[in-house]
Amino acid sequence: MNCKLVGRWRIVEADIWDRQYLDLCGLATLIIRANGHGEIAFGALQAGLDVEYSRASVGFTWKGFDEMDEVSGDGSAELLDDGSIEIEFAYHNGNEAVLKAKRDTSSTAC
Repeated sequence: MNCKLVGRWRIVEADIWDRQYLDLCGLATLIIRANGHGEIAFGALQAGLDVEYSRASVGFTWKGFDEMDEVSGDGSAELLDDGSIEIEFAYHNGNEAVLKAKRDTSSTAC
């Protein structure tokens, strides 16, 4: 496995939510692990990811809770030239968003 996205990412912006909402319940983060799983948290959402890898991108399905309601969806993340990632994130039958994240300074690629 040689995916450059494995690690911890800080979500810094979104096209449909402001920064205050993203950090509502803690720092907005995306964690991509090398074992096929990960986590995402922003706003009131906390969810687990099932991840499929390529070298500079991942695809994922997710399931979790948003304001104590069970939610699910899918998404993808792609490494950009500046070292950040662009995340396409969709709720099943709901909102779709584009998020931008930067590698957490305490995280390194595996």
